[in-house]
Amino acid sequence: MENADADIVFQSYGRCCKNERFFVDFYDRFMGSSDEVRAMFVDTDMKQQRHLLRNGILQLILHARGMPDTKLRALGESHSRGGYNIRPDLYRQWLDALLDTVRRHDPEHSDSITDAWQRALQPGIELIRGAY
Repeated sequence: MENADADIVFQSYGRCCKNERFFVDFYDRFMGSSDEVRAMFVDTDMKQQRHLLRNGILQLILHARGMPDTKLRALGESHSRGGYNIRPDLYRQWLDALLDTVRRHDPEHSDSITDAWQRALQPGIELIRGAY
């Protein structure tokens, strides 16, 4: 993965974060992807969850930019079968929801930006999935 991808994603994420609605729209899209996903958030404080999402995406981007994987490993552990039990196949739905939300919120969006997001985040997502 080229460092240029991580820089493109970092800038795109900054543009998305200018509107707090980005995180609300992400969860609307993600929870709308299946009854199973919606059920995982039934008793969740969504304001707190959006804060965690903001940080989690940032950790994925920072990892892509060369930061150690310590926080992603901890995230993987918390999401493993011994934690929240987030099955590995659900990460595709998560990424699809994220990319769709980026498309809607990044005013400079292009297909090349979507591709950069995928290339930049995939290694970190695989690290998290691998903890399952």
